[in-house]
Amino acid sequence: MERAEDAAGSGAPFDAPRDTVRRDVVIGDPQAPLKTFFEILDRHGLLAADGTLAADVHLTSVGDHFDYGGVERARDAARDGTALLSWLAAHDAAQVTIIAGNHDLGRVGELAGFDDVGFRVLQERAVRVYRSGDPEAEAALLAAYPTLPSAEIAARDFSSFEVRQRELVTRLLRSRRMRLARAVGDRLVVHAGVTRNDVEGDDAESIAAWLNGALDAAVDAWTGGPFVIDGLHHPGNARDGEGGGVLYHRPAWPDADRRWFDGPFRRRFDPMELPRGVLQIVGHIRDRKCRALLGVDGEAIDGPLRVLRIPDGTYERGTVKSVGAEEAAIVFVDGGMGYGGAARYELLDLETMRALAP
Repeated sequence: MERAEDAAGSGAPFDAPRDTVRRDVVIGDPQAPLKTFFEILDRHGLLAADGTLAADVHLTSVGDHFDYGGVERARDAARDGTALLSWLAAHDAAQVTIIAGNHDLGRVGELAGFDDVGFRVLQERAVRVYRSGDPEAEAALLAAYPTLPSAEIAARDFSSFEVRQRELVTRLLRSRRMRLARAVGDRLVVHAGVTRNDVEGDDAESIAAWLNGALDAAVDAWTGGPFVIDGLHHPGNARDGEGGGVLYHRPAWPDADRRWFDGPFRRRFDPMELPRGVLQIVGHIRDRKCRALLGVDGEAIDGPLRVLRIPDGTYERGTVKSVGAEEAAIVFVDGGMGYGGAARYELLDLETMRALAP
């Protein structure tokens, strides 16, 4: 594991090509100390002796590679997030798939116009405003920084921003290394879930191709300023509020507050609108939030995989291997890596659709 941490700090690409993949693994949002991330991979036997991925492993990371611990740990989180994403990207694309999350695109979205000094000045002010809860101070802050939707964004959500992160995300977008989706059979890996209203395509492969095509077209058209994927991803701002779209999606039943379900800044989706015949693997949402939005009783626990089945609407710990033509399901892989620790954090074996055995 120590060699993996050393390799993460080297910045050098790793040797390629790799051997034939025999283990296809999905890991949830790696918003955690770098040490925790590598402890999880090492515990499951996924690291080679030189600190890279083992030669028989394909790893898909479902996005949100930055920000943990709030402003108190911002310096460590900035270092770890950059090192982690760089380590993933140093592998050949045939061995590592990097899915974009809202925290990743925040670096080229809400934070597109900041340099390091300017952001630290903003952050100090935003922390004071956020902690005060003063609406007048919030309004004054947003008047001074109109590309931000709230004090909370700078104080907590994007607390570990540095310019080098934006440069890294930009390189990965322009080189086609950062994707919106990956399809394997009937399985669609995305950051936060998509519905039939969001995408075109009838199966996982066509939906993934459509999503990645939309991303690439947006990147090609992007000449500066906040990065937008029209109709799919919109960064927040002072005028419109928090960002929205498919990287912010969370499932909720439609009797919830409708303002979160509609328009380009939507942040919720009705699970009954999931594309049928498609099994989605998503991150972005921990067990506690799932239970709150879906109205499910029981103790929330970080670490285990969870599944939501449609049309019956059941939510529980575990997974499902496949879905029928008139069914849909989501397997949630965000186990709160920065909260529950490495010992009980489950990874998904994409072939068997079971938790990978340590």
